[in-house]
Amino acid sequence: MYSSGKSSVIESIVGRSFLPRGIGIVTRCPLILQLVNCPLTDKEHRSSENGTVNLEEWGEFLHCKNKIFKDFNEIRNEIQSETNKVAGSNKGICPEPISLKIYSIHVLNLSLVDLPGITKVPVGDQPDDIESQVKNLIVKYIQNPNSIILAVSTANTDMSTSESLKLAKEVDSEGKRTLAVITKLDLMDAGTDAVDILCGRVIPVKLGIIGVVNRSQQDINDNKSISDALKDESTFLQRKYPSLANRNGTLYLTKTLNRLLMHHIRDCLPNLKTRVNVMVSQFQSLLYSFGDDVTDKSQTLLQIITKFAAAYCSTIDGTSKNIETTELCGGARICYIFHETFGKVLDSIHPLTGLSKMDVLTAIRNATGPRPALFVPEVSFELLVKRQIRRLEEPSLRCVELVHEEMQRMIQHCGIESQQEMIRFPKLHESIVDVVTQLLRRRLPTTNAMVENLVAIELAYINTKHPDFHRDAELVSLMMKSAEEDEFSRQRMLRKYNVNNSATGCDRDSVVSTGSLKKTPRQHQADMNGEMNSVESSPATTPVHQVQNDCVPSSVVSNFNSMDLQSPSNRNLSEKELRDCDVIERLIKSYFYIVRKSIQDSVPKAIMHFLVNFVKNYLQSELVTHLYKSEQVEELLNESEHISNRRKEAIDMLKTVQVKLFNL
Repeated sequence: MYSSGKSSVIESIVGRSFLPRGIGIVTRCPLILQLVNCPLTDKEHRSSENGTVNLEEWGEFLHCKNKIFKDFNEIRNEIQSETNKVAGSNKGICPEPISLKIYSIHVLNLSLVDLPGITKVPVGDQPDDIESQVKNLIVKYIQNPNSIILAVSTANTDMSTSESLKLAKEVDSEGKRTLAVITKLDLMDAGTDAVDILCGRVIPVKLGIIGVVNRSQQDINDNKSISDALKDESTFLQRKYPSLANRNGTLYLTKTLNRLLMHHIRDCLPNLKTRVNVMVSQFQSLLYSFGDDVTDKSQTLLQIITKFAAAYCSTIDGTSKNIETTELCGGARICYIFHETFGKVLDSIHPLTGLSKMDVLTAIRNATGPRPALFVPEVSFELLVKRQIRRLEEPSLRCVELVHEEMQRMIQHCGIESQQEMIRFPKLHESIVDVVTQLLRRRLPTTNAMVENLVAIELAYINTKHPDFHRDAELVSLMMKSAEEDEFSRQRMLRKYNVNNSATGCDRDSVVSTGSLKKTPRQHQADMNGEMNSVESSPATTPVHQVQNDCVPSSVVSNFNSMDLQSPSNRNLSEKELRDCDVIERLIKSYFYIVRKSIQDSVPKAIMHFLVNFVKNYLQSELVTHLYKSEQVEELLNESEHISNRRKEAIDMLKTVQVKLFNL
């Protein structure tokens, strides 16, 4: 509704004075008014509990739950109070509506919306764009195709400039939903009338134009009753417009609105039925999600525990009804941790990381003690491979930690039904989370210990007879044997060469001094080795001290005494040392891959047995043991106030919608 006198028209239709009055803009937020015809025999709306059995009329506000307003002055005061609350007390407006129901034996079933009038100049707290704000608010309501637009204009102004008809035409261009109301017929200038306007000769309106006479401000000040005002209106119309009196006036307007509304509902009935059925389904689903009132608390507690345990296990097994599509959760994430996260970390660990050739050579030498090694010592291999195997323990324990975190996170992802129950009973939710958390926490040390033992088991016995390792060890043995044969052949050739040189009768010193100038350093070293072999094979006829003095120059002795012990890292490795390092590295790689494969297979199995499956098997019994106690049942099933209130609202709305569906 819009324009001057609209609130008075509503009061005339209701038959009661209950709307706020004053200067300037008074209606500052939408007032949704539902008129309900309520005969004295109506048992649906009348109740002895609220004292409405014998009342002719009363009002109820949506924001005042279960409060009956029997005095219409109180209704006016409540409208003013709520308006100031939502829109402020200094002429501001607010789009939030106030909902009021009036039950009466004198009214017809109608739903009306009283909207603010358009303000051209801002006053009070009104913003500069108050005009556009009010227009947008009006359009929001009148553009609803299921509504009837009641455009109110005054008879003492030019109808062609009516803002109400202009807005109505913008949203209802065909005029199928617009009814015009002309007020203040009694205030027209002397010698003029509204016959042309009421007959539609000035501006035609498809649904018609109805003239009414409202109470004047003086009538209101004098507390003139609406019933008396309606009698005076009828007298005025009979006197001033006798030929049009039966098609004008407030009573005719009320009947016309009721008739138009019924016809409009009949036209929109199929669509309305569909919408109401959808609303019924929505409220039924909402009510179902809140659950029924608890009668047997022990049984309800056991059902919730069972439902939660089943939902938790189904989330692990992947059989949950509500499959998550945005992220991995439950058993799927655990599988991802095992085969993607844990597997990739193990694959990224190189068998020789942190192990240089000098580390290997030092280990070989330390394993032989004071004796030069003829073969690669097995002890050095075991020491080094154990050192590398220990590096598998940290990612294995991290895998346990990730699975534990996921199982903790699953408490919040174990089904929508269980979550609704948890929201409904917050104390029970806290207790369930605590029990599951404690169960997971108790299983964590056991699982960690088992994983640590898996690594310790591998360290306890280096199985060099393992089928996969045995093949690689044989291959390395063949390579070593071939290298030793090559070395033996080389040494034999050197000895043969030395013997041939001795047969020529050349002086040794001259050979060394002159012949060495023509030989490569390697050949020179081979000659020296041959000479040393000849010395070792000759009889020891010369005293030791004489041999030392004769064969070792004094400069060599002094250099030896002054020379520091060199670290292996400060020199180039010999061919034999390189070969020994290569042998150890090959063996470490081979055995490390075997152990890594075993760990990659056994750690997930250990986690599944000691943590995941254990929790699945004992979760329900753990919850029953800690929660299913008579002294705790009452406290655990205390429903949250929010859910309780929303259930009551849903029940009321469902009943209302079902009644509307029945009436349709």
